[in-house]
This record gives sequence, C-alpha cells and structure tokens, in this order.
Amino acid sequence: MKELLYLEIPTPDTVAVCGWLQADFQPGTCEKIITPDGLRLRVTAETTNVGVAIPENLPRELSIFVWSVQRTTYLKVFRWADKPFPQEAQILQRLIADIRSRFPHNYPEPPAIDLSQQSIFAALAPYYPLTVKYFQKMPNGEYDLKRAYWWEQRWREGVRNPQQPRQVVFSNSRGAREPGSRGDSASSPTYDIIYIGGALGAIHAAVMAKLGYKVLLVERMPFGRMNREWNISRDELQSLVNLGLVTNSELETVIAREYKDGFNKFFDGNNPPKLRSPVLHTPTVLNIALDSDKWLQMCGQKLRAAGGEIWDETEFLRADIDKSQVVITVKHLPTQEEKQVSGRLLVDAMGTASPIAWQLNGGRAFDSVCPTVGAVIDKGFEPQVWDSQYGDVLYSHGDISRGRQLIWELFPGIGEELTIYLFHYHEVNPQNPGSLLEMYEDFFAILPEYRRCDVDKLVWKKPTFGYIPGHFSVGSRDRTVAFDRLIAIGDAASLQSPLVFTGFGSLVRNLERLTKLLDIALKHNLLSFRHLNKIRAYQSNVSVTWLFSKGMMVPTGKFLPPQRINSMLNTFFGLLADEPPEVADNFIKDRCDWLTFNRLAIKAARKNPALLLWIWELAGPRDLFRWLGNYFNFGRHAFVSAVLSGWFPRFLQQIAPWVEPRHPSLWLQLLAINYAISTGKPRSPSQVAKINQADTIQKSEARILN
Repeated sequence: MKELLYLEIPTPDTVAVCGWLQADFQPGTCEKIITPDGLRLRVTAETTNVGVAIPENLPRELSIFVWSVQRTTYLKVFRWADKPFPQEAQILQRLIADIRSRFPHNYPEPPAIDLSQQSIFAALAPYYPLTVKYFQKMPNGEYDLKRAYWWEQRWREGVRNPQQPRQVVFSNSRGAREPGSRGDSASSPTYDIIYIGGALGAIHAAVMAKLGYKVLLVERMPFGRMNREWNISRDELQSLVNLGLVTNSELETVIAREYKDGFNKFFDGNNPPKLRSPVLHTPTVLNIALDSDKWLQMCGQKLRAAGGEIWDETEFLRADIDKSQVVITVKHLPTQEEKQVSGRLLVDAMGTASPIAWQLNGGRAFDSVCPTVGAVIDKGFEPQVWDSQYGDVLYSHGDISRGRQLIWELFPGIGEELTIYLFHYHEVNPQNPGSLLEMYEDFFAILPEYRRCDVDKLVWKKPTFGYIPGHFSVGSRDRTVAFDRLIAIGDAASLQSPLVFTGFGSLVRNLERLTKLLDIALKHNLLSFRHLNKIRAYQSNVSVTWLFSKGMMVPTGKFLPPQRINSMLNTFFGLLADEPPEVADNFIKDRCDWLTFNRLAIKAARKNPALLLWIWELAGPRDLFRWLGNYFNFGRHAFVSAVLSGWFPRFLQQIAPWVEPRHPSLWLQLLAINYAISTGKPRSPSQVAKINQADTIQKSEARILN
C-alpha cells in the first residue's frame, strides 16, 4: 500500500466533504464504491490473477477517505498495488482541483453588533456557540468577552487601514499650534513620567517611581486585571531584584509554581522518519509561573508607596507634545469625564492595540502576530492527565489546520490550576488579520484532543487572550519606538523574539538597560526623538531569528502540504534536543551567538536539504534578501562585540565622572552601545543567577517634581 496524496481541507464540516466525495466527485470511468469515510475507486471488471506473485496479488484500487481533527478535515489517498492505477495522475489532479474549488479558504469575521439592543452573549451565540457557552461559566465572562471582541475589532481596523491610522499624537514642538491641539505649554508638567497601560507599564512604572520620579499610571481596565498569565525563568527574574524593585523573599510570594522540566514536541505522525524528533527538554525555560494578579498588585503597592498614582478604568484619547511637556487627554470610563494631565515623558505600554504604535510606524506597526487564546482552569482534569511538576512549553497535536499551524502551551499554577494557551504564527494580512473569536471556538472544541477532559466539568477561572506582535527588523533603527517626549515598551515596541517570548520576557530581560538609559535621559532632559530612539530592546541575534517564525506561517490563500510546518519544527528542535542543554536554553532566551547560530543552521540544512526550498517558498525572494541584511548585520555586530567587549565597559567606568556631566548626549550614546554589545551573550553551564550589587541602580539624582 502506498500513500499518494495528503490534503488539508479548510472546513470543520467533514460530513459535507465526505458527502461531496461520494455524490459529486467524478473520477472518470472507474467504479466508485462507497465506504463509511469516503470511497474506493477500482477499474471496472478487472480482477487480480491468482497466479501473480504475492506483492501484485492485490486489487488495483484507490482508497480515498477523510477524517476530522482540530475542527479541520483531512483527506488521504492510498493505492493498494505497486503498479500505478489507470489514469492515476489525472484522477489525483482532478480531485485536488475540485476540492480546492468546492472548499476554498474561508476567513470568517466577527459580526457587527449593537450592545445597546442585546448582550454580548446573545449577539455572538449564533456565530461562536462554544465560546459563548464557556465564557458564560467564567467569572466576569461577559466583560471579558466584550474585551476580546473589542480587541479583535481594533486589531482588524489597524491592519486594514494602516495608511490612515487614527491620529492620537499631535506635535507642537516647533511652537506652532496644530488644529485641535490642547494643553498649556507655559505651565510646568505635573509628572515626570506618564505610563499608558497597566500590565507591563506597572512593572516599569514601579521601578522608576522607586528611583524618585513622580509617576502616573493610566489603565483602561480595573487595575490588576489582565488577560494573560506570565511565565519566565528564575535567572531572568533576577533583574527585578538587582534593580531594587523587590526582594528575593517578596519575589517568592508571587511565584505560583516552579517546574522540574518543560517539554517541546511537535506532531510528526505524517513526517518521514528522518524528520521526526524526540522531546526537547527545557527545564529552565518558562519554568516559573507567576501569580499575575498578585504580582501586579505588588507592583501597584510599590508604585503608590513611592509616591506614584494609578488612574484605572481610564482610557487614553490623545497626546499633545510641545518643547517642554506632553499633555495627555483621558476619559474616566465609569463617569465618561474627560480630563488632562501633563508630564515630561509619555511611555506607551498599551501593547498591540496601541494607536500610538500604529501611528508612529506609518502603516507598518507589525509584520507578524500570534493570535493567542486560552484560559486559566481551576480544576476539572483527572490527576493522571497531567503532572503539575512539568510544563508543556510548545506542543502540536496535528498538522496545518485551516491555514494555521496550531500550537499549545500548558503551565500549571497553584494547586490544580492549569493555564492553557492555543496560538499560531501568522503573517499580518488585510484579508486575514487573524481572529481571536474563531480561535476560541477552536480552543473549546479541540481541548479534549490535546489533553483528555470533559470540557463541561472544567472550572474556569478566567480567559487569557491577546495579539502577540512581531516585527521583522532589518536593523536597529528599522522600527520607530519613540517620538519627542514619547517612548514605547513591551508589545507596543514589538522588539522581542518572534519565536517564544512576548513583551513581558523582552521587558524583564532588558529592564536594567531600559531603566538606566531612561534615567540618564530624564536626568539630563534628553527627551527628543533622536535621544529616546536609542533606548530600545533591539538585539541583532533576535532579529535574525524572524526567518524561523516566517517558516511557521501559512501565507493567506495558499495551501501547503499539511505536515510541512511540523517537519520544519521537528528538524530544528530535533537538533536542539541533540545539543547540550545550555544551547537550547541560550537559543530560546535570545542568547544565541553568531558561531552557534551558523553551526545549527548548517546542521539543519544537512539533516533536511529541502528546508532551504521550503523557506524560499514561504518567505519569498524579497523577505529572504531582507533576512540576508539581518544576517550580515548579525555578523558585523558579533565582530564589533568581540573587539569592544574586553575593554569598552571598563573604559566607560573610568570616563563616566568626566563625560556624563559635560557631554550627557555622548554619554547616553556610549551607554547604549555598551548595552548593545553586552546584551544577549550566551551563558555557560556553570553560570547561575546572582545578585550583583554593582548593577543595582541607586536612587536617581534626577527627581525634579514634588
């Protein structure tokens, strides 16, 4: 028996596909024999000869059948005999063409709804019945479903109208008043820093408040609530201690669980043997689960204790910037009251929904995105389903599903609590922006396929969802993260690794860098675009990895062999599984050096020569040439780092007392260079996280506001 064809058919209606095969598909002159899951094709009046050798003593038939997994239909064609079936190639070509015509790609959109006439549940139930059913079982489910719908609508608007983003930042820096601009440039700013966005923003706001700055945090939701959970490793969390934000004992109180190991495994049932891989064990990757609610509350307490303020349930409307300050207009949502407040610096931490990020990047806010959905589940899984001492870092249980390679994550929390995510890597496209609500319908339908459970018996704590962005940076200045008196951090900056980590991981790993450079900028009033745009989390070894995420995206409107992306993932993760543990740890934590990257790339090409062709097909010549620019920049950066790293940091320590007070702009530039050459270096197996008192930032001298 030989497999001739394997297709993904982008519809959950497997019964309709089977019925079409049996009733409407016309294979030609051969006889159709109906089977429960498809049909058999055989040559009329032809039988096998008993005298023929056993390998040929088989019916000359084609077997065509369909099945469903991941709310997607799949089809395979097998030939029984060794010899080709009469007109075999023509039959297969006709089958492919007819299926693609009858069952094309479909990218559903959420309906336009009027919540003044009905609830969000009633409005969405006809379109997303499972999503409505299980959100109704969650505390604050109605509020959270409204937020998911709102987030998707805002994301779609930004993707489809990138050239005319909604203007929210207005500049008066040259003294002329823009039409509709607000604020009084003659008055002194009320705050040193205003943060918009209370998740990642709360962390950095607390750090800067402890340095002595007067800080305001503005958050659209009730403070302390978020639709994501956070996982990270212990050595990365150490930066929070080094910066003086928390003590080790305080940090322990917000750690929900620490895992023994994490697993990475991709479905390989349809891969050839050489493209199957063992489980990759990553015991120090995302192995710390934080209690995000408790952590945010702690950051809020630290912020208030240092004199900062929090305005929650308050929506950002616009920012007016002049030479001396930034004036923001906000609306208090419960009362609908608008008010204004001024500061020296505005920090955008609004994430992917940030209208500031869309405006600053002029239609190219993000190149890729991971639509991510999931939930925190209090209990309901049988004990034998999952051991809470382990995490599932990356896992797929099927091939391409309706134009997406779905990937799971599972992280245990306190007690029986499990946080489970479902996401896919996606190329931003106006026709197909990526849907949270469609993903949620998948999540609730296929969760029992991933981990055995009765979904109706699960106790839901809260949903987790969002758009996690990616940016294909060609160079360190390729993405605008700043404006006069304005800077973006976290997902709004979108400079994190396009493989695993979100803005939280990027922010924590670059927290010292961001904090020290911002402290210098505020201390010396270096708050223009040319100064603030140097303060970024860009790493050349991160930007070069975007080609990997590109290889995990199915281009809109295109059909790939269903097993293609799993084959690519198994190729590379199989190599990491064969390496010493620190290689995988460094790679996933954005610490891969130039030599290791090249060695792994060469090994991958040798193991799977077709990989280069696959990447060419997915990325295309334009993006491959863009990536070559990344690669050469990575090599140049590695060379410069090798030349400077041995002496440059010590040199800066020696000249600091003289250079900083006399030439603060030069000092900021030199510090930015120093962080660029030192961030992202690999760690050896013996290295462990230690508190470095020399790295602890002392209380800033730059507090100017009382």
